Amino acid sequence: MRTAIVGINWGDEGKGRMVDLLGREYDVVVRYQGGNNAGHTVINERGKFILNLLPSGILRPECVNVMGPGMVIDLEHLNGELARLKEKGVEVTPDRLKISDRAVICMPYHRQLDVLEEERLADKKFGSTRRGIGPVYGDKYMKKTLRMGDLFQEEKLMQRLIDIVEWRNLTVVGGYGARAISADETYEWLMREGGKLKDYICDTTRYLEQADKAGKNVLFEAQLGVLRDVDFGIVPYTSSSPTIASYAPIGAGVPFLPLDKTVGIIKAYSSCVGEGPFTAELFGEEGDRLREAGGEYGAATGRPRRVGGFDVVASRYGVKMQGATTLALTKMDVLSYLDKIPVCVAYEIDGKRTNEFPYGEELLRAKPVYEYFDGFHTDISACRSIEELPENAVKYLRYIEKEMGVPVEYLSVGADRDAYIKLF
Repeated sequence: MRTAIVGINWGDEGKGRMVDLLGREYDVVVRYQGGNNAGHTVINERGKFILNLLPSGILRPECVNVMGPGMVIDLEHLNGELARLKEKGVEVTPDRLKISDRAVICMPYHRQLDVLEEERLADKKFGSTRRGIGPVYGDKYMKKTLRMGDLFQEEKLMQRLIDIVEWRNLTVVGGYGARAISADETYEWLMREGGKLKDYICDTTRYLEQADKAGKNVLFEAQLGVLRDVDFGIVPYTSSSPTIASYAPIGAGVPFLPLDKTVGIIKAYSSCVGEGPFTAELFGEEGDRLREAGGEYGAATGRPRRVGGFDVVASRYGVKMQGATTLALTKMDVLSYLDKIPVCVAYEIDGKRTNEFPYGEELLRAKPVYEYFDGFHTDISACRSIEELPENAVKYLRYIEKEMGVPVEYLSVGADRDAYIKLF
């Protein structure tokens, strides 16, 4: 079985929690895109874990975890993440973690470029996490990057690095007027941080092909959601990589292995980190209460997330673009404090109501059309079957299924690992 777990909206839907949950059914978990610009939060018997680069299956001792060639990897950040896991008793060996030799290295100067550009943009900034993701993906497609496998070619690596740094300083010094990048300092960083990771680097394409032939179940884990996809998201307020399920086999390094199933993760309300249009956004006390009830602060940055009611228009678009075959509805329990549950059922653009997700300037003019559903005012965190749910919670669930046109397979009713209901 080859399954992708992907985000339906802006990201932060709860993918990490669902990968950790479903990991028990899979032998291999693969991250196939992105870097350390987003966080997956997992809570289990060992505590709370925030993973930025590592696949969420790393917390399942029986899972092999793969970081695919579609990723961009900050060596220093990854080493820190591994060290924090070790402090909490999670030992990660090369048998359990395999890093693609084709994955691109996110360099210190990529972080520097990210900060310089956001500061240049000032009030026109895109809301970058300032972790170098945009610059490193840009350099990847300019063929001006180093890959994990290059760490084994030290002499060639230095010459390649000198050429890249000379090119990059044209922008850093000539464009931004910042301090020049030092090839020697960067090389020392590569040797120091990369040296700690060499045992994990391998040909992950060959590993995954052999695992598939052996009948292993493989779970592909995405970062962010459709609306942050570089092609199909809200440009320019997107990430710099494809976040859709169709890219999973490519970013994992196995484009010849098609998916069998796509689980779309969708939140029972809306949340968004960063800049850009967010039509369903709630403001004032209504928004503040929802943010606090859901603990909506970015796992990677700590930034307060913008929040709103469930967005039918954006979510229907996300389900379609992901090709979701089933859904996992998360954070249903958060809504238990509400007398009335807000739902953005349509958009209004220039006085006309629409159910289609708009593109470009139209999205900037879109206004939410809200309807309110009766709340269920019950702590549902102990529910483990649909029969135990209050009637209004079931009505809300069925409404979402109807509007999305895809069944909800998993319903999250709490933060604990086992706080969920499998509906079929």
